[in-house]
Amino acid sequence: MPMTDPLLSISNVAVSFRTAVGTTQAVNDVSYAVNRGETLAVVGESGSGKSVTARAIMGMLAPNAIVGPDTKVMFDGDDLSTWSEPELQRIRGNRISMIFQEPLTSLNPVYKIGDQVGEIIRTHRDISKKDLKTEVIRLLTEVQLPDPTSRYDQYPHEMSGGQRQRVMIAMALANNPDLLIADEPTTALDVTVQAEILSLLKDLQKRHNMAVILITHDLTVVSKVSDTVVVMRRGDVVERGRTAEVFANPQHPYTQHLIASEPSGLPDPLQEDAPAILEGRDLCVTFKFKSGGFFNPKTKDLNAVDHVSALVRQGETLGIVGESGSGKTTFAMAMIRLGVFQSGEITFQGDRIESLSRAQLRPYRTRLQVVFQDPFSSLNPRMIIRQILEEGLIVNGCTSAQKRDQLVRQALDDVQMPHSALDRFPHEFSGGQRQRLAIARAIALEPEFMLLDEPTSALDLSIQAQIIELLRDLRRKRGLSYMFISHDLKVVQALCHNVIVMQHGKVVESGPTDQVLVTPQTAYTKRLVDAAFSIIA
Repeated sequence: MPMTDPLLSISNVAVSFRTAVGTTQAVNDVSYAVNRGETLAVVGESGSGKSVTARAIMGMLAPNAIVGPDTKVMFDGDDLSTWSEPELQRIRGNRISMIFQEPLTSLNPVYKIGDQVGEIIRTHRDISKKDLKTEVIRLLTEVQLPDPTSRYDQYPHEMSGGQRQRVMIAMALANNPDLLIADEPTTALDVTVQAEILSLLKDLQKRHNMAVILITHDLTVVSKVSDTVVVMRRGDVVERGRTAEVFANPQHPYTQHLIASEPSGLPDPLQEDAPAILEGRDLCVTFKFKSGGFFNPKTKDLNAVDHVSALVRQGETLGIVGESGSGKTTFAMAMIRLGVFQSGEITFQGDRIESLSRAQLRPYRTRLQVVFQDPFSSLNPRMIIRQILEEGLIVNGCTSAQKRDQLVRQALDDVQMPHSALDRFPHEFSGGQRQRLAIARAIALEPEFMLLDEPTSALDLSIQAQIIELLRDLRRKRGLSYMFISHDLKVVQALCHNVIVMQHGKVVESGPTDQVLVTPQTAYTKRLVDAAFSIIA
């Protein structure tokens, strides 16, 4: 990179948080710089302070945050650490933009997608209503959102996790920022779209000479797209340097540990005579979308799930893979009666449950648990962790406070979270820590079947390996069965006995995981496998 003054330079950034049990130090005197046209990757485990440091740059910390007195943030010659809130608002979304880790919590559920993207543009630009819509559709097209004209009038809940993430990217790029802070920008995306989005960001960076701070736990992405890398652990920078040099010769033991961490191993053998625990036959899910004006209303049917069947046996882990919007989550939610469906049959341990009412389904709820893709939106922000973990136990008749405390503490132990977390709120944890708490909430009820919707998507590689081993241990100890939805085929290969590949609401290929991922029979599956495994090369 040319030897010029950096676009952004931060020094001695320190951030702590006031909590119910005292003050927690999150970031300790972190310093780094990024030049125009450069990509700086910030990596580290969940809770290492990566996102907190980025939010400190933009002055977007939580109200209980305490910023150290020596913190200094220099952006293009200006000291942002001395700016007022109105001054910071002028550059947020304009000269500095941020792609947040959890798109569902960042998008307003009561506003349409077109209005939310348009708001970013109108805030900083004088533009007509007609030109605004054209610009929004252009941005949605640029981030490869399918059918962008129709998506303009949709709400966030009508999109998949990956599609919502692409909307967030469009919002961040709306005003051609000088600095883009991307906090896990491809976490919710399948492997094929991940490659497209990274290529898009790289292209925009070159065209606009944009600086990028990439916060990620995916070291394979870091090795492909970043120029320099900063490694953080427990709020400290433990290593920094040119990416190629750090990967070729890591100096710190923690960096060596991260680079050596990759999903590995194979699932334990499944008993051939294992009985079926959950089966769905010919499930169909259709959504109706409305468009057009008041005098010319139009409706369009979307076959999200088209006659899909699946069988999960006792102790089995069944993987469901496919691109964003392929119907993976919609089908899985229908299987456990948390989603609508128009036709089909569902059998759980010999009982037909597809026509049961909510009251009739209640005895099955403790036995059928789910870990959602977005842990922050599924954890009540007004409850402390103890209340969140105990809520399901109380609702389902566990009246003994001592028993509840025992189950909750055991669940925290199983997901490698300290008992001190019980008196804290969800917003006080990192994305990966919240995902582990979501898993703890599910296993506290001692279920027989768990639906895992991208449970490792927010986790760095080392913690991801721990969660994979945790799920294996729980399966062995408790005889659990899993339905595992993921776009990470490396994790699927390590955890799943069988796999279903979905595209456009249909099953295009299914079978034992080692067969489907090693010798795929369809061009679509081959494209997924190539995108997942060739990025390492």
